[in-house]
Amino acid sequence: MLLLLAAAPPPPPVRVLVLGDSLAAGYGLAPEEGFQALLASALQARGWPVALLDGAVSGDTSAGGRARLDWLLGDDPKAAPEAAIVELGANDGLRGTSPEAMEANLGAILDRLAARHIPVLLCGMYAPPNMGAGYGAQFRAVFERLGQRPGVIFEPFFLAGVAGEPALIQADHLHPDAEGEKRVVAMVLPYAERLVAATRK
Repeated sequence: MLLLLAAAPPPPPVRVLVLGDSLAAGYGLAPEEGFQALLASALQARGWPVALLDGAVSGDTSAGGRARLDWLLGDDPKAAPEAAIVELGANDGLRGTSPEAMEANLGAILDRLAARHIPVLLCGMYAPPNMGAGYGAQFRAVFERLGQRPGVIFEPFFLAGVAGEPALIQADHLHPDAEGEKRVVAMVLPYAERLVAATRK
């Protein structure tokens, strides 16, 4: 007699909140060309089923992300994020926000996620060069300090290899074009894999 064994159902996708600004929202690109669509596809191709929860708002700052976080986390544990990608800071730099204020905002975001036992991928950002070397060093140091926190995976610079490359940037000189977005995702992917893997421990 043959026994037919039902195949085990695939694991449910990991819910990953993307808390970010226009860089994570795919500003100026078709939806399928944006960061979130490309990252979800890349993770799934590597065997990591994910459902990205879009919390990216163009123009947002660290203060805006902090203000929105509780609403994005929600009250339903079955729908709440299991991991988070925090990509904020570019607009703080453009506005000349004090590094101390940005650190307070990002620190509060990380505190809130840690209280919910949500592992985090923190994407670093550099300040615009026109803000001066001193400001730039302080700005970068904020991310380096926060990136050392327990439960945080730190990616030093979200636009590494793309910023300052005219062939990879849109006409506004700020946002990656379609090819640049592919570069961003390829660089972020190993960190994102570590993030999703942390939810399976």
